Amino acid sequence: MAKDTDHSAPPIPKMDRDTYREALYALQIELVKLQRHYIRNGDKILVILEGRDAAGKDGVIKRITEHLSPRETRVVALGKPSDRQQTEWYFQRYVPHLPAGQEFVLFNRSWYNRAGVERVMGFCTDEEYERFMETVLDFEHMLVRSGITLMKYYLDIEFETQIKRLEARRTDPLKQWKISPIDAVAAEHWDAYSVARNEMLTRTHTPITPWTVVRADVKRQARINLIRDLLSRLDYDDKDHAVVDGDPHVVFPFDPHRITHGMIAP
Repeated sequence: MAKDTDHSAPPIPKMDRDTYREALYALQIELVKLQRHYIRNGDKILVILEGRDAAGKDGVIKRITEHLSPRETRVVALGKPSDRQQTEWYFQRYVPHLPAGQEFVLFNRSWYNRAGVERVMGFCTDEEYERFMETVLDFEHMLVRSGITLMKYYLDIEFETQIKRLEARRTDPLKQWKISPIDAVAAEHWDAYSVARNEMLTRTHTPITPWTVVRADVKRQARINLIRDLLSRLDYDDKDHAVVDGDPHVVFPFDPHRITHGMIAP
């Protein structure tokens, strides 16, 4: 099991609570500006958040949506497909949750379950996996052509971070709802998840629907820099450019060389 870290990646400094709260407050003001803009213009925004168990997806979603209008903001976190859904076209159960005009939708995991959990845990066949990989970009490009702004983020963590956070779930009574049967074997399949992640990112990263990687071992830095990146890539009125510049050591466009150069966890 891969546990050693490639130290070619620069360490991420911790962020003290006061600095974090000040930065988050400024960014949440920008998110409200963004929402007012896309409601006024009828925009459709879809953000996909992927990553290993305990990568911090729930935390960043909470900070993004905290002060947004719930009528135009939706978080989608689908559970295990039903027997009927398992017979459907794979993307079918995701389609009803896509954004309409004036909506901002965040997927806490998405159709990329097939390239990650399902692939590693044997919940899909090799044929189903290949069919997904061969068609997912056509599906996403169709969404973009329909007017949806699609953004894909992968939250990346080290092995030791996952172990620590999974243990916290087991011991913290306020985090019991996060525990799943998959958690129990997540660390055991670390290397298989790494292989699946690398193939997913490499095969589904395109100029039209690119992947952005977030180094998420330091939660506060990950949250702040993901929100900064999201805001920097969207147009809206009265943007404060001084607060939306992200740290390129924390958030960056995917490139296969990032894997071998230590910017993505082994």
